[in-house]
Amino acid sequence: MKTLYIIHGWTYTTEPWTKTLKLLREDGFTVKMLNVPGLTTNSKKVWTIDDYVDWANKNIPDGAVALGHSNGGRILLNLLSKNPEKLKHVILLDAAGIYEESKKRDAARRVSKTFAPLKRVKLFRKVYHKLLGASDYDRAPENMKQTLTNMLTSDKKLDFSKINTPATILWGKQDTVTPPHQAEKMHELLKNSELSFYENWTHAPYISDPSGLARAIAKVMKGIK
Repeated sequence: MKTLYIIHGWTYTTEPWTKTLKLLREDGFTVKMLNVPGLTTNSKKVWTIDDYVDWANKNIPDGAVALGHSNGGRILLNLLSKNPEKLKHVILLDAAGIYEESKKRDAARRVSKTFAPLKRVKLFRKVYHKLLGASDYDRAPENMKQTLTNMLTSDKKLDFSKINTPATILWGKQDTVTPPHQAEKMHELLKNSELSFYENWTHAPYISDPSGLARAIAKVMKGIK
């Protein structure tokens, strides 16, 4: 029986994953969802990508198969850039990790400097962070706001050239958070990867198509020798 370790994305509950996990277990797989510190488990510290890499390294055994969704994918990519032999196979589901210069983010920073005194006003904060593109930022505890900033910044230093782990990239064509062109860039940068797009998937296919996601993951798992 194959075991799959999952690192979820930037979310404070894994409840929406329930149907996909149930279907995978019914298909004969052992699935272990790892609760990410500061998100689905409490933590008051400010986390860096290196902290999360250390955490993942301790919680996933050598030679395992792991799936990372969104920020979870970012964590696994950084883990593999430091330890390419850690995993037997990695599944990257609408994964973060591709750094792009953002005119929108630069504009938001200029707005932030100009209207800094207004950032205490709740309505302005919501507008500012929508412009920034960090939808979970405003509802996050203060330590996790800095953690999220650390995660976004870490993409600048992620070295894909060090990763040779077999990788399967699963991506939704309706993803507006990590758009499809990022999947194509990730596939180009990962030498040993395969990419599949899914027409009706959003950034969270465990919500938009939980059955289809379970089938896609099961297909990958059954193909791993």
